[in-house]
Amino acid sequence: MDRREFLKTSGWTLLGLAAVNALPGCSHLGDAESLPDDVKGGFPSLRDLKVFWGDVHNHCNVTYGHGDLSDALAAAEQQLDFVSVTPHAMWPDIPGENDPRLNWVIGYHTAAFRRLRAGGYEKYRQMIEAANRPGKFLTFVSYECHSMEHGDHVALFRDFDVPLVECTSVPDLKERLRGYACYVTPHHMGYQTGFRGYNWAAFPDNDPQTPFVEMFSRHGLAESDTGDYDYLHDMGPRVWEGSILYGLEQGHKFGLMCSTDQHAGYPGSYGDGRIGVYAPSLDREALWTEMGRRHVCGVTGDKIKIDFRINGGVPGDVIRASRREIYLNVEAQNAIDYVDLIKNGQCVARLNGPYRAAAPSDEVIRTKVKVNFGWNREEEYVHWTGRLSLDGGTIDDLQTCFRGAAFTSPQPGETEFHTRVNRVVERDAHNVVLDLYSTKNPNVMTPAMQGVVLDLTAPRTARLVAEFNGRRYEHTIGELLEGARAHFLRGWLSEAIQFERAQPEAAFCVGHRMVDKEPQRDTDYYYVRVRQRDGQWGWSSPIWVERA
Repeated sequence: MDRREFLKTSGWTLLGLAAVNALPGCSHLGDAESLPDDVKGGFPSLRDLKVFWGDVHNHCNVTYGHGDLSDALAAAEQQLDFVSVTPHAMWPDIPGENDPRLNWVIGYHTAAFRRLRAGGYEKYRQMIEAANRPGKFLTFVSYECHSMEHGDHVALFRDFDVPLVECTSVPDLKERLRGYACYVTPHHMGYQTGFRGYNWAAFPDNDPQTPFVEMFSRHGLAESDTGDYDYLHDMGPRVWEGSILYGLEQGHKFGLMCSTDQHAGYPGSYGDGRIGVYAPSLDREALWTEMGRRHVCGVTGDKIKIDFRINGGVPGDVIRASRREIYLNVEAQNAIDYVDLIKNGQCVARLNGPYRAAAPSDEVIRTKVKVNFGWNREEEYVHWTGRLSLDGGTIDDLQTCFRGAAFTSPQPGETEFHTRVNRVVERDAHNVVLDLYSTKNPNVMTPAMQGVVLDLTAPRTARLVAEFNGRRYEHTIGELLEGARAHFLRGWLSEAIQFERAQPEAAFCVGHRMVDKEPQRDTDYYYVRVRQRDGQWGWSSPIWVERA
């Protein structure tokens, strides 16, 4: 099927332009008449777009949290390209001296800081370096500084042989680290300023030490003071002055990324946040350089690929132009709900995905199928061993959706537990062998399943087979295109396998081009956000365009 037929049958719609009249000269979905030379003839597949995925802010029991560092690194290697597991290191303006309510909180922090300085940091640093595998899996040293005044920050280092410094404030920390290759990144931005929320008044413009900020983690989403993923932690609600849009509206320039801030030693825990870096190769220097250029993106869990350009600029860049040719190409891991183009804090275009995408009429088609493992009502872990196999097609790619325990910070009475690492034991074009551990969902709003997304090329008659724990279930691709299927392994209220609805390319891929001829400010900013129908999100970093 050619591109025009694909778009004709896909069900994609474009809304918002007529209402706001912000982007005159817009071309419709798939219009390739005046595309840049490198994309003449249509929107290319993003299978080979080089985005490397990581988590640079995750915690384990090195200071306070759960799970050993060795297990955290093993879990990270199963689904990430790079990682930093972060010790808590200092809190120069720690409160609570005369407030008995805070005794327990202050106590576990100060005890953790002492342990880190009593030999813990050197052991941590050596383990991080030992786990590094150039070209395959990169590890980075980091540590965290809390601050009531300036907000919490992670210091991420390029090199392994770096000191654990002392400081009197976050600006002092940055000054003490200026001689090192180090990025100092604020996180959980949206808390109230003065109570560990971010202080935008202290943001240093064009500071190479802070090229990006963490806007999503287990704490919630700080894009704005409204929207998905509200702040629910006992540190308080989110506010406008701590949000990403507030910072952008102040004229600051920074990339957008996500990391987990999970406290159970499971880096990249699905749904808790991941950073993507656009780089030519999985090389330490290359990743570090592109991070510094703000060439980063953020996702909640699914590795959503966003190819967003304005003229010759890519996310993170500052360019100059009055006529802005906007190119957007997205590949998600599940059905896209919508794709937004944000300009100066306003949604100026929304691409709405089809409510239910029709599969093309071709004999062999590309689909993505997510398979989930979990449920039941018992307290014990369910250990899943077995394989997924495809009879009659090929498994072209695999995405892991592995979760760790849902911990954001310690609570009184918790006991230490051992991290159970989910693994892809082996895989080829027809089989994926898995070793997984799932728990019951803690409530009806918080998932705890493990899963994988299979990227398939197959006819409708091909059969996807799940053989786990002595049971066998199978469905044709044609059946899964009609809807999801599920099976209890031991009857009602036991653990279950779910084959989600197979999604054709028309559901998870979209390309669009438009032209903006109306600068609004001396410098306009644009960024893209993508929402899947399953609630997973992705964001590009902004592109800033100066008036020519």
